[in-house]
Amino acid sequence: MIRSGTTVDQMVRAIGDRIVTGYLRPGEKLDETSLAARFDVSRTPVREALGQLSAMGLVERRPNRGAIVAVVTQEHLASIFESMAELEAICARFSAERMTSNERRRLEIEHQASARMVQLGAKEDYEYFNHEFHSRLYRGAHNTHIHDLTVMTRSRLAPFRRAQFMLPGRLAKSWQEHDLIVTAIMRGDSVAAGKAARDHVSIVSEASAVFAADDRKPIRRDVA
Repeated sequence: MIRSGTTVDQMVRAIGDRIVTGYLRPGEKLDETSLAARFDVSRTPVREALGQLSAMGLVERRPNRGAIVAVVTQEHLASIFESMAELEAICARFSAERMTSNERRRLEIEHQASARMVQLGAKEDYEYFNHEFHSRLYRGAHNTHIHDLTVMTRSRLAPFRRAQFMLPGRLAKSWQEHDLIVTAIMRGDSVAAGKAARDHVSIVSEASAVFAADDRKPIRRDVA
């Protein structure tokens, strides 16, 4: 049984990951009854999860016909990542200008600690760190509207941003890209921070394109 309060979020993550990694194919039906049985929940949270996945563009809900896995084109995915890159660049630039000394210190400490995760190949731990790292940048911008807009856009890309770490060598490259962002912020160099963040998301976009390919095959999460 999935813990109360996290049921919908966990279903969104699990189903979204299976769609992105190719285990659920475009056009495949998502039966509410079967999903409810699999997750040991009622159909109500299943509908909510499918609604969130629909908002993310991963599921297509058809009136009186149920839900199916949506077709995610590379062009559509690239357009969202392009927006994400600009939003993250703004956040990084503002963070370099506005982060408090304590916020900068925590960012650097957490970043350096994540190097150990890369050495160990701890993908799940690094996924969690990566989410927190970017959240620190959004909060560090000290602009509520930009923060909320960035978080909303990130939620649409969440399964793809997680899936990138299944690609060979991606953990180490991600850390190196983060290092450029952190170094610029610690120097108070807003221009360099913005560029590093934009480049980082652009690289993630390129890495994630494989998960929107029409001929992709299922990719196991234990791939190095």
